[in-house]
Amino acid sequence: MTVDPETRYARSGDVSIAYQVTGDGPFDVVHVPGFVSHVEFAWEVPGMAAFNRRFSSFCRLIRFDKRGTGMSDRVSGVPTLETRMDDVRAVMDAAGSERAALVGVSEGGPMSILFAATYPERARALALCGTFPRERWAPDYPFGIRDEEARREDEEIERSWGTPEDAAATAQGLAPSATAEEQQALATMIRQSASPGAALALNRMNHEIDVRNVLPVIRVPTLVLNREGEDPFIRQGSAYLAQHIPGARHIELPGPITGSQRATGSRMPRRSRSSCRRRGPRRRPPSRKRTASSRRSCSQTSSARRRKRSSSATRAGASCSRTTT
Repeated sequence: MTVDPETRYARSGDVSIAYQVTGDGPFDVVHVPGFVSHVEFAWEVPGMAAFNRRFSSFCRLIRFDKRGTGMSDRVSGVPTLETRMDDVRAVMDAAGSERAALVGVSEGGPMSILFAATYPERARALALCGTFPRERWAPDYPFGIRDEEARREDEEIERSWGTPEDAAATAQGLAPSATAEEQQALATMIRQSASPGAALALNRMNHEIDVRNVLPVIRVPTLVLNREGEDPFIRQGSAYLAQHIPGARHIELPGPITGSQRATGSRMPRRSRSSCRRRGPRRRPPSRKRTASSRRSCSQTSSARRRKRSSSATRAGASCSRTTT
């Protein structure tokens, strides 16, 4: 196995996308991360480094930071999912990959799905880990989040993302059994993965995700993974994917997502993620009055969901790692 974590850049339009290639196996795997990632700092987080090494032992692993995250260029405005999806093509072209299996984690799942629908000749297979087809509530998609919850989530990111205290609390929540040094490494990676403005822009982009219309046209072997202990948002979203992608296989692994599993590549993220990343529809009766205490509780709940999001890559990635090896 060759592990050469050298960062290179692919051009996707006017944007530079950071990527790394490790391993020299007989086929290519593209890891499409969750909410935030950092291709270099990930090697400083023991669990994530183990995840990368494990994948690199049997394939050529291609990892990248989505636009707006990690070492990739920051962007203005709110790029469409189609634009972000094409970053996968640009990275594959730069890495000399004609065809690859895509491992989509949390928010990286919809990107992977759209890529397979747009470039079917370049997608060998899909592994969709802890992910979903749509984020927002709709009459025909009752698992999504409501507008008020999305607004609270955005406000919480604006308020606290990127501070040392917030990153430390996030790392401790994601990996309570890790050592202080390991938690610090994870906190550093989270802070380096996105600025407050970039995190907010990413969250707003993700509010618009909806790939339900392309699910029936997917024609590559597809594995949908989640755990029984995942948030209903993920469990129901995964079930929806498996029901609407022709021939998809759905595996719901037993047990909950533990803190150490969220923060390691042998079982993370989302962003991991995406994971991140998880969240579910928390509905409040319209007539219920909110006290100052309840408002604080809502803010804390939203923060917890966002933190799950930032861990999604490791959290769901572990499911993929454990199943594919």
